[in-house]
Amino acid sequence: MRLGCDVVVEAPVVVVGAGLGGVRLAENLRNGGYDGPITLLGAEQHPPYDRPPLSKTVLTGDDERVDLKPAEFFRDSDIDLRTGTRVVAVDPSSHTVSVECDGTVEPLPYGTLVLATGLAARRFPGSEGVAGVHVIRTVEDALALRAEATSASRAVVIGAGFIGCEVTASLHSMDISVTLVEPTPAPLSGPLGPRIGEMVTRLHVEAGVDLRVGVGVDEIVTEDGRAAGVVLSDGSRVDADLIVVGIGGYPELEYLEGSGIELADRAAGGGVACDGVGRTGVADVYALGDCANWHDVDGHGHRVEHWTHTVDQAAMVAAHLLGHAIPHQTVPYFWSDQYGLKFQMLGTPRPDDEVHLVDDDGRKFLAYYSREGLLTGVVGAGRVGKLMKARQFLLTPTPISTLLGG
Repeated sequence: MRLGCDVVVEAPVVVVGAGLGGVRLAENLRNGGYDGPITLLGAEQHPPYDRPPLSKTVLTGDDERVDLKPAEFFRDSDIDLRTGTRVVAVDPSSHTVSVECDGTVEPLPYGTLVLATGLAARRFPGSEGVAGVHVIRTVEDALALRAEATSASRAVVIGAGFIGCEVTASLHSMDISVTLVEPTPAPLSGPLGPRIGEMVTRLHVEAGVDLRVGVGVDEIVTEDGRAAGVVLSDGSRVDADLIVVGIGGYPELEYLEGSGIELADRAAGGGVACDGVGRTGVADVYALGDCANWHDVDGHGHRVEHWTHTVDQAAMVAAHLLGHAIPHQTVPYFWSDQYGLKFQMLGTPRPDDEVHLVDDDGRKFLAYYSREGLLTGVVGAGRVGKLMKARQFLLTPTPISTLLGG
């Protein structure tokens, strides 16, 4: 379907992945005037839901599942939502995808194909099928962990990234003794550097978490087929009733084998290789969200796993397809809830940026990041108002001296 001379969307639109990116894309297309067929394919049986609450309110029992849209949205928007439907192959030459549902594989034609399949959780080697070992990527993962946590007294969380830190805080709030293991010098020091890692360390230690940093996990110990603890790389053993693996995720793209759709190099983050508006190298095929590796303004490929980044990309792909002006990406934003504090990040801070700690009361803090004299990011915990006020300074190049009063 063509709505105007610059419109490139071809009907029907098929979206692989019924998560945040797929839902927002479909919504943006409808709001932008596209009235052709839209089919949204989700491998899970559930309607589309929000993933950030899984390690927070779903795990703690405050929510069962946080749906992205009410059921009537899909009906009223004339979006054909198909849950429990997995795409197993893509054939650009025939403009079809092969979909599997209830054991039957059938071809589904597309005019425009958008890949928004997100990530799969990375598992600890050899832990597949071991009782008591959990990852947290789906609502089933969160509910299974919650069910076991109700009778657990000791837990080990492997990996102190954002998910690992959130799970640690959630389990701690459930009166479980938690040991958090991280091979880098401090939690979140990988993405945010050692200075902020020290601030996050303080939060966990003051909460009573047994934090083991600079050490990895060599082995998950099992007894009678069930996890009983871990052996660390320093030779020590930590006993546990349950183990949570939070070592990141990866784009699950086996269904693209033989399609000719290019994947980005692992050194650049992997994922589906795209240009700056989500186009792949194959006609009428786009990708967005966690599974997509987009070019930035300098032509470098990046894959970003932030909620707001996916929302921005969905808006940009829809605008491109409809021939509308491409909206600028908003200032990158990420948040995390830990120990009653909202941990937030704005901008594109790097771990090797210069860090300026401008507010610290011993628990809450705010820090600016700079590179070559310019502000690159703002990170804080419990400083929501101050952090969001700094957003305006990330819209244009701002000398860090302007904010520091130098």
